[in-house]
Amino acid sequence: MKLPTLRAMERPEGMNTSMTRAVLCCFFVPLVLLAGCAPVEPTEPEAAPPVAAPLEPEPAVAEEQTVAVEPPPATLPPGFAPTEIEILPLTELIDAADGQPGTQLNVYVSLLDTYREKVKAPGTFRFELYEYVQRSAEPKGQRLAIWPDVDLANPAENQKYWRDFLRAYEFTLGAQAARDKTYILEVTCLCPSGKRLSVEWPLKPES
Repeated sequence: MKLPTLRAMERPEGMNTSMTRAVLCCFFVPLVLLAGCAPVEPTEPEAAPPVAAPLEPEPAVAEEQTVAVEPPPATLPPGFAPTEIEILPLTELIDAADGQPGTQLNVYVSLLDTYREKVKAPGTFRFELYEYVQRSAEPKGQRLAIWPDVDLANPAENQKYWRDFLRAYEFTLGAQAARDKTYILEVTCLCPSGKRLSVEWPLKPES
């Protein structure tokens, strides 16, 4: 609709100012009302900011329970540790096996605890052969031979020399000794506790 211009709406002759204002108000007021009644397009609501989901607590990891394991004692309890050493009468000096030159010394040794029971225990064994001095207060004379120490601290090595039916250890030593002479055999056991056990045995020729 084409709105009339102000020039067309100039007041006619003989119309005063008050009448002119009234006519203008009657014309423009309905236009303003019509413009204000135009439908307003609805606006979309703003999206709400994302809300972080609450973190689920991590499952508690069960702490590993460590069981304290006491190490084995360095030495045997009192009463069970060897306190004495003895050489069995089976010990002998014989010809070397398989036709080998020289002689062979078979030694049988037992360890005894406080109750004189034969026990199996770790230790290092040392063997020495001495000349026998007749009619002397000290029959052990000059040392003739000494063999390398035999360490029986390892369980497997200990078992290798153990003879359960005798409750004793058996050692086979090569020797260069005459079978018709008497000797003094000395056996020493060095215990892990530092204790030193020693025994002497007269090694006589077979009659």
